[in-house]
Amino acid sequence: MAPSIKRRRATRAKTGKRKDPENAAALTALSRTTANIQRSVSIIGAGKLGTAFALALAANGYAIEAVVTRRIQSARRTVNALGTQTQALSATQFARLSPSDILLITTPDDAIEAVAEQLTSAIKWTGRGRIALHASGALSSEALNSLRAIGFHIGSMHPLTSVSDSHLGAERLRLAHFCIEGQPPAVRVASSIVRALGGWSFSIQTRDKALYHAAAVMTSGHVVALFDIATALLTRCGLTDRQASEVLLPLLRSTVENLSRHTPARALTGTFARADTATVRKHLTALLANSDSDALAAYKLLGLRSLLLARENGADIVNLKKIKRILEEVHR
Repeated sequence: MAPSIKRRRATRAKTGKRKDPENAAALTALSRTTANIQRSVSIIGAGKLGTAFALALAANGYAIEAVVTRRIQSARRTVNALGTQTQALSATQFARLSPSDILLITTPDDAIEAVAEQLTSAIKWTGRGRIALHASGALSSEALNSLRAIGFHIGSMHPLTSVSDSHLGAERLRLAHFCIEGQPPAVRVASSIVRALGGWSFSIQTRDKALYHAAAVMTSGHVVALFDIATALLTRCGLTDRQASEVLLPLLRSTVENLSRHTPARALTGTFARADTATVRKHLTALLANSDSDALAAYKLLGLRSLLLARENGADIVNLKKIKRILEEVHR
């Protein structure tokens, strides 16, 4: 069954009546959240994303108990931006971290597991009934297994949005879709956070986290890389980088608009949608003449995928087969 996407501001999480004593404390904490009672959060990692989370959560009723970063100056900057009596700590001061309902780790991916292990060794209070989350797109909740060993319920919540500025990022988090996975109590608490921020959330299986993130990277980072290839081709036509960007950005926006209204097959336009064999030949001749191996490889790979969409949309089968042979036979 496909995961449902819910606007968390419009619905409340359902805790149910569970008798399992292992989950009792976490469910009690969850009931406080759904009752709109302020909860405490400690944020580990105060880069752009961590600071954005701190600002967004503080603006929506969460008490930011502490901000911890590698350098104390960064933690203090985030605390100053919050304007609250929040504890600012460096990464060497985990032992001073006060108890909080939620630990949110927003460090770079390659530091998350080590940070979790350091927290496990350093904090002096139990994790029982508390939640530990990280915000990585690629890593699953299993990166926090060391915290699970001391009683925390673990999960991850990844916002599908780009955060290049903390204050703008705090606003974007309010409109973002979040991918959530982990232990059920952690998933429920993460869902309540998304609801408080006014966003949408969906959950996946822990084993699918890397696959999910690959899809996100292809939609965001790889589109940027493809755009760079396209602008480079236009500069060979005599345009400046800036001119090439100005020419192509409206085209990209119109494509996104088409995708927002139609399926990929219906949104496909242009040469491949029409199964225009002659134009494909011209494109390949030009790409081969310019000795741009990246552009040629991208054109072939995405062209083959476009043929599948064109076929789904009813393009001429004979011409689609001709184009497929042309793409497969062209020299690299």
